[in-house]
Amino acid sequence: MEHSPMLEHFAEELRLARATAGVSQAALAEAISYSPTLVAKVETCERRPSLDFARRCDRFFETDGRFERIQKKITREIVVRYFREWAGIEAEAKALRWFEPSYVPGLLQTEAYARAVLSGPGLLSSDEVEEQVIARLDRQEILTRDKPPLLTFVLDEYVLRRRIGGPAVMRDQLLHLVKVGSGVPQVKIHVVPASVGAYAGLDGPFILATPLTGEPVAYFEGHWTGQMDDRPDFVGHMIDIWETVRSVALPHQQSLDLIAEVAETWS
Repeated sequence: MEHSPMLEHFAEELRLARATAGVSQAALAEAISYSPTLVAKVETCERRPSLDFARRCDRFFETDGRFERIQKKITREIVVRYFREWAGIEAEAKALRWFEPSYVPGLLQTEAYARAVLSGPGLLSSDEVEEQVIARLDRQEILTRDKPPLLTFVLDEYVLRRRIGGPAVMRDQLLHLVKVGSGVPQVKIHVVPASVGAYAGLDGPFILATPLTGEPVAYFEGHWTGQMDDRPDFVGHMIDIWETVRSVALPHQQSLDLIAEVAETWS
């Protein structure tokens, strides 16, 4: 089986670092709190390393971010092609405004919820699902970095009530939303209550990114497609829609209270 060059590069560097340090796979596994089986599979390119795995290797071998840099290149390889350019914009934005009427936004998904979303349609193999789960969770790094962007999410209430992965998965996911919304000052979560009825957002999800320099960019995603648009008139129109959607959503704390309340219904 042919593997990506970056995946093989990571495996080679890991084997070399172990050999230089005189450390066995079992000893490394114990030191970084991963299983020996996983370490072995990473070294044979059977498993893609997570960002956490790479960072632990960097700390253990004192490699000044080498493994993390390679891992991020691996992640860019496995992100679906149509999303790659947007993933770069997302990672560097100073602010993101995200409206989602169907699912919990990817940056806020738990591992179990993400896996259920990706595996539900039955269009990906189990290996492809796991690859995309890793890539999605790695994107969430922006929530915990030193200076995260300003992140505003608006969800339709039905997102909280749509069964994805079963009751336990839903409860954990909603409690995660409350935790992030309460614990990360730069994150604001708003819910459009079902009582609102028809509103502009029901036409579909979208994201507005404000880059460090330049004008905002809009992004839309459909069935295996993604589209960016930075035309000023079009982005201005989407900002108007965002303001309309935001105006019918509950305030942040009231939204968190509703999310916590719905979480208990999934017990």
